[in-house]
Amino acid sequence: MVFRKLPGVSASGMGLRLSQKFVFLLFLSGLVTLCFGALFFLPDSVRLKRIFLSKTETQPVTVGSGSENDAREHLKRPKDQEHPRKPPVSHEATEERLAGGKAQEDLTLSRSKTESASERATSPDHGANSDTFSYKKFKRCLLKHPLGRDNGKPSDPKTNERREKVKEMMKFAWDNYKRYAWGKNELRPLTRNGHIGNMFGGLRGASVIDSLDTLYIMGLMEEYNDAKEWVQTSLDLNSNGEASLFEVNIRYVGGLLSAYYLTGEELFKNKAVELGEKLLPAFNTPTGIPRGVINLGSWGWASAGSSILAEFGTLHLEFVHLTELSSNPIYTEKVMNIRKLLNKIEKPHGLYPNFLSPVSGNWVQHHVSIGGLGDSFYEYLIKSYLMSDKTDDDAKKMYYSALEAIEANLVQKSPGGLTYMAEWRGGILDHKMGHLACFSGGMIGIGADDGAPEKRQHYLDLAAEITHTCHESYARSATKLGPEAFRFDGGAEATATRLSDRYYILRPEVIESYMYMWRLTHDPKYREWGWEAVEALEEHCRVESGFSGIRDVYTMTVSHDNMQQSFFLSETLKYLYLLFSDDDLLPLEDWVFNTEAHPLPIIRKSFFSGECYGLSIPFQ
Repeated sequence: MVFRKLPGVSASGMGLRLSQKFVFLLFLSGLVTLCFGALFFLPDSVRLKRIFLSKTETQPVTVGSGSENDAREHLKRPKDQEHPRKPPVSHEATEERLAGGKAQEDLTLSRSKTESASERATSPDHGANSDTFSYKKFKRCLLKHPLGRDNGKPSDPKTNERREKVKEMMKFAWDNYKRYAWGKNELRPLTRNGHIGNMFGGLRGASVIDSLDTLYIMGLMEEYNDAKEWVQTSLDLNSNGEASLFEVNIRYVGGLLSAYYLTGEELFKNKAVELGEKLLPAFNTPTGIPRGVINLGSWGWASAGSSILAEFGTLHLEFVHLTELSSNPIYTEKVMNIRKLLNKIEKPHGLYPNFLSPVSGNWVQHHVSIGGLGDSFYEYLIKSYLMSDKTDDDAKKMYYSALEAIEANLVQKSPGGLTYMAEWRGGILDHKMGHLACFSGGMIGIGADDGAPEKRQHYLDLAAEITHTCHESYARSATKLGPEAFRFDGGAEATATRLSDRYYILRPEVIESYMYMWRLTHDPKYREWGWEAVEALEEHCRVESGFSGIRDVYTMTVSHDNMQQSFFLSETLKYLYLLFSDDDLLPLEDWVFNTEAHPLPIIRKSFFSGECYGLSIPFQ
């Protein structure tokens, strides 16, 4: 072989034998290969992979793609194989997980070995993918200003005075929480101390997270900034304890997501995604139906026992938004897997029982309730449809089929003409309706327009009848506040007959339905009913250092339970404030409320394309 001479170098200077040159080239190529390969195996290799793999970008994964098989394999994999998880074998799924340069690492890897999803989602070059969520595009795609033309201030002086009263109640409740229970989950107003409880697995500040959006929309900016600072400096997600998957999701994840969408503060998005990752081990069951209780420490484990319909069925809104913000399809895959299983199994008379085995995928018992244990599952079906910009046809079909079965089997009319929803126990009706079921007036109302044309007015009438019944449960008590449950048998109508059902813990569901029915009909009675509730709260639940639930709504000599629930700040007072505000404050054309009243935006395809014709002015 003849080698070309290098300019200015003599042949003698290149006097290497062929074998020596071969060894030299082999060594050089091995060194280059080693250095290049090391880029992909360093602990923090994700950003480096973006440099070299940017050409593999594809559209984001959608349910029904090859990534579903990967998700199912993940669900079936024993826990002892989760560290680490092998890369997906599907080339298509692999490319989809690299979309936007975001190398999809196993979400159950230890934090010491991989960066968090929140870091990946906010890295400087993450925006290379056109499908990455853009807050600026999101703002441009809203149809209306989130806070209205004048922060929703009503033109009627009387209505505005009532709205200002609700705002004062919120400030009073918040100030006392901050003074006596700052950083704890809830305030005990009688003893002036904080309550932690065991529902949140060691997480703190439930009242802070639940209040963020309420403070913001009410314009209580000093209080909001205090809450934001606490999240930044004191919200520790590395707790070690058993938490309710349901409660952590609707209060913490929902509250953080809502705060992000309203303010654009990256802090809230990062915390929401970080916490969302910690919830994923709950889905490590043979069926993919999550356990109800999860240990948030060290990537956790989930408890045994049956899963509750209202718990595993109340994840969809938040998890879809986690996918939107993190560009990580696993959250949507998890909740879509729940839907698939529910569509496969037999439903007695078209009804969904309250308990399901996450191991076998079978119903554990045939108890059906639109109140506790079942309630928000149905709520999230219609809201998933609305939040998808009315493209989630599967959610729509499931909702209206369930509503048809509910009407056929549970909806009853009392001798006095009150419409109510009974509970179903293996084919036998229990003529009891819980306070929690009173959300259904609003739910049926917001779904009325999208039902079959011949049923739309019927649904709106049914929503009004149920809301009227729930108002009667308030009007028939001495305090004008409703009991935890009320019955329609033994001569009773919309009243509690058992001592154990006579308490009121600042619940929002009746007021929630007032708010929706006001927006749908503008019938002034709903605002009047809301004001009756404000007066009753002020008279019977307001104490020197906050608000407290009461043990018996049927006696004027009230006994307080010494608990200011975080949902009082998130839901009850927010719904009252919206009831007395103009409809353009958090307009329903743009927002859907999760079951803790945290507003989440409707997801439009134009978020990603930027082709929006809605809001053209900034709202911060």
